[in-house]
Amino acid sequence: MPITVNEIREAAATLQKYKQGKANLENRIIENEQWFKMTHWKQYKRNDGGKLPSSGWLFNSIANKHADAMDNYPEPAILPREESDIETAKVLSQVVPAVLEKNKYEKVYSDTWWYKLKQGTGVKGIFWDPVADDISIRRIDLLNLFWEPGVLDLQESENLFHVELVNHDVLNHAYPKLQLTTGDQSIQVSKYVYDESIDTSNKSAVIDWYYKKENANGDMVLHYCKFVDDNILFASENEKGYKDGFYHHGKYPFVVDPMFLEEGMPVGFGYIDAMKDAQETIDELDSNIQFNARLLAKPRYITKAGNGVNLEELADYSRDFIEIAGDTDTAIRQLPVQSLDASIIAYRDKKINELKEISGNRDFNQGSTAGGVTAASAISMLQEAGNKLSRDVIKSAYRAFSEECELIIELIRQFYNDERVFRITEPNGQHTFLHFDNSKLQPRQEAPLLGQEFEVRVPVFDIKVSAQKKSPFNQISHNQLVLQLYQMGFFNPQVLEQSIMALKLMDFDGKESILNSMSERLSQQIAMQQQLQQQAEQEAMLAQYQNMQYDPEANEDGNFDLNIEDILQGGTDIYDEGQVNA
Repeated sequence: MPITVNEIREAAATLQKYKQGKANLENRIIENEQWFKMTHWKQYKRNDGGKLPSSGWLFNSIANKHADAMDNYPEPAILPREESDIETAKVLSQVVPAVLEKNKYEKVYSDTWWYKLKQGTGVKGIFWDPVADDISIRRIDLLNLFWEPGVLDLQESENLFHVELVNHDVLNHAYPKLQLTTGDQSIQVSKYVYDESIDTSNKSAVIDWYYKKENANGDMVLHYCKFVDDNILFASENEKGYKDGFYHHGKYPFVVDPMFLEEGMPVGFGYIDAMKDAQETIDELDSNIQFNARLLAKPRYITKAGNGVNLEELADYSRDFIEIAGDTDTAIRQLPVQSLDASIIAYRDKKINELKEISGNRDFNQGSTAGGVTAASAISMLQEAGNKLSRDVIKSAYRAFSEECELIIELIRQFYNDERVFRITEPNGQHTFLHFDNSKLQPRQEAPLLGQEFEVRVPVFDIKVSAQKKSPFNQISHNQLVLQLYQMGFFNPQVLEQSIMALKLMDFDGKESILNSMSERLSQQIAMQQQLQQQAEQEAMLAQYQNMQYDPEANEDGNFDLNIEDILQGGTDIYDEGQVNA
């Protein structure tokens, strides 16, 4: 067997090196999760024994970014690169969304966006599940993923590991020969700080090891090995059916979507890393303001020893009267407390505005009329200008989504050998059932040109991503634009040609759909005009024939031989002698 205990021990040693290389990243991920939950001050105490307050400015910014992402939920369109693949691309444009829906991709998309906003990088795994005999899509935690330190692209790593703690009962049921009883302590996976205690003594680290290798044909393929401790659970190189690789596409089944890139790493940093310093200052100022408010709300007193004042009665605010034996002016006096200077409050407000600017989460992005702007059109313009940061990070997510769709197509090409049935929802809401297999995706020989050899071509497709769900503002804006075009006469049949020329110079969402409809209408209009023109010419010819006068002297034999088909075709010889234009 190519993969034995020695190989997986070497792989485990490589995993330990990879884990050491991302120790700082793991610490940052765990810390950011505390900031997101607003529990980052739990380990700190104030002098009076209370906990420091945590305001939700940072959380609010992240929640708004997530809402922007969900308003732009992606939808793929599969485009062919060859004319012969047009029909296959149309079918894939229906099959790929059906595969995504089956995997509840909207939840995966949402969960990955939360993770990306918090930790700076979202990762999805596109796998083939032999048990379910279908494609599986999952969100991946960076704490469980390990790559070669120093690489900029995950695909450049020599090995890739995914580690997951699995309960012994589950493992022993799936692999009866294991019979694990104690947890494997050789690989320690970093854990988040949970609000409750989680026992991992009955769990072991199951390691998925991915590595690239050339097959017999010289193609780079991906092999896969699953092991726990010194036990090999599965190794593709040891199986006859996977001698040419577990994944023929030769890529690691993980798609990385960084927020803000970092040099020397395939991952990035997120909004929490950029905002937590400002949030920390805001929390500290809030703590001081709150403490000062407590001092002002509950006055404190200075008393002389042995002055005859009952301090317990003095501290009891339910008593209306307190008796003392001495003079109140000398026996007791209130300890003065000064209010905080207004500059401290102003500084706190500036830090809040700074946090809003860093995240691009200004007031008008949430529908507020800050700054005295009340006109709806002006607020809309400010919102569109302020959303450019969200549009930028959403475009990066679309690029990652395109890679995910490419991996899905490659898995369909490799594993969908048997015909499958997909339920397709048509635009009118009706359901149809599509039968599909991978026969049209397999490599095929192209007919060669004269003197050339046969060429093997693999159907390749491009992915165009658009927003399936748009924000209500975008929908209203689009509908308003269409209404304005109608009012300006753009859809008037008399000026379709000029309208098409004008629309080609404009830029807005949905332009292609309008242009296609208008071009189709223009073609129909031109064809109808040509038919009407031909009919008018034929009627004119017939009218001219009916008005013609017969001249017997023009023909010696007096024979008038007239062919009506010749007249309709444009005129020919009417008399035996003498050419006359009909």
